[in-house]
Order: sequence, then structure tokens, then C-alpha cells
Amino acid sequence: MDTAGLVEVTDAGELRELLGEPQRRVVEKVRTRLLDLDREWLEQSPFCLVATADADGNCDVSPKGDPAGHLALVLDDTTIALPERPGNRRADGFHNILANPHVGLVFLIPGIGETLRVNGRARLVREAPFFDRMVVKGHRPVLALVVEIDEIYHHCPKAFLRSKLWKPESWQPEAMMARVRAAEGRKVPEKPREELEERYRTEYADRLYR
Repeated sequence: MDTAGLVEVTDAGELRELLGEPQRRVVEKVRTRLLDLDREWLEQSPFCLVATADADGNCDVSPKGDPAGHLALVLDDTTIALPERPGNRRADGFHNILANPHVGLVFLIPGIGETLRVNGRARLVREAPFFDRMVVKGHRPVLALVVEIDEIYHHCPKAFLRSKLWKPESWQPEAMMARVRAAEGRKVPEKPREELEERYRTEYADRLYR
């Protein structure tokens, strides 16, 4: 990368001068315990992003999804659990947690601009009585992410308003064909595009919980 012309910010004071001071209500909205509204949000959310970092600070963000009501289980006022579902088995975020338990989560509800943000410390659990409450379509998880909440708060919708993420008229599902092109780019295995598209429509979707 050519760094000529870059003016870097390296000081917290300079950063604050550029961005200004946050409003008092923004600072004070951070809590350490779940409210009824938070519990309701977690019950309605089908999707979240889990951010982790290893001992050296190398980061990873992993998407998690389940039917609303099954994504996050509230264990008490300061603890939630997320079931692990069948995936690609890379487990990048889980490896990070073994070295560094600090995590950040963002819970979304389709069509709503606000998000629920959770920062805390995580542990990996391979068995617990609450696993029976995490069964979806016959799938009982073999692993769960248990998060002890340090901070929790709702985030404003400006990013969603700017991106028009929930506006159907802005959607362009054919613009990138991301999954198909990624598979074609790897060429492992080499398959015609039509076959790959059919796989994602049927076989792939049918194997979400097995």
C-alpha cells in the first residue's frame, strides 16, 4: 500500500477532537444486566455476528443464525448461550475464545434499524442441562457458546438508514452471486454453475441442521 498522503490518527485526543464528545445519554445507556426489552429482543432475533480475537489480537467475525427464539437462550440476567449448528468446521472464533475469552456480539432483527450489542467473556460448553432447550428440527447442539455479559446496549439505526439494508428496492441478489462465484473460483470441485446453483437451492438448504 502506498501511504503517501495519508494523515493518520494516532492519539485518542485527536480522535475525540475529530469526532466530538458523545451525548450523555449515549454514554449512560450502557448496562451490565439484561432488561425485559433485551430479553424480548433476543427472543425475536434470528441472526447475530460474533466478534473474537486470539491472544495476538488477530480478529474474526462469524455470523450465527437460527429461527427467532432459538438463536440466543437467556440463562439469567447476565448470561446468554448460543448453540453451535453444523457448519464448515473451521471454528476460527472458537479457537480464538480458547486463547482470549473476550467477545462482541451484535443481534439483528430483520426490518429494524436498531441493533442489540453485547460485550462479554465467553466459554465453550460441550454439555449442559439447557442443551435440551436448544433443539431445532431434531438437532441438539454438541457445543454452545456461553457469554457472561460485561456490557449491553442498543445501537442507533444510522448505519441501516445509510445502507438501506432493509429496503427491498435496494437489494441486488444477482449482482455478485457470491456463493457460486466463490465456489467456482476455488474450482474444488469443478462443477457447472447450474449444478452449484441447484445445490444451494435444495441440497444445501436441506442440510442446515445435519
